Amino acid sequence: QRQQRPESEEARQLMQTAQQELENEQNEVNALGQEIMSLQEQIQKDAEVMSPSEQRRRQKEIEDKQIDYQFLVNKLQKEVQDRRQELLQQMAPKVDAVLKDLIELEGYDVIMQRSGLLYANSKHDITRKVTEKLNERHQAAR
Repeated sequence: QRQQRPESEEARQLMQTAQQELENEQNEVNALGQEIMSLQEQIQKDAEVMSPSEQRRRQKEIEDKQIDYQFLVNKLQKEVQDRRQELLQQMAPKVDAVLKDLIELEGYDVIMQRSGLLYANSKHDITRKVTEKLNERHQAAR
């Protein structure tokens, strides 16, 4: 089981803002997904009393909505990726400055990203220190 990574206050605030800004798009995707499910259930329920042309018409309606749904999902995923990239670009110089301070202060010889490691003892993890320093700087900047 992997521990949740601590986030700086600023990064958390930026992510919350992005989520709020994308909430309408997420709601639109969810609503369309529910509509598709309802139409599919209705076709299954009413299949015996529908004419073949009505079944084809409704199936075409579902297929059109599924195309719209996939488009909206892809658009939302791209927007989320773009927002994450913006966040990383915004936070990278701040993280670099904090790391530089910690390297000088504590004399680290090597710092590696967790994603590049197969195993590391948790006693070597400085994530919390970096997060605390980022939070201190964010508070001081207010």
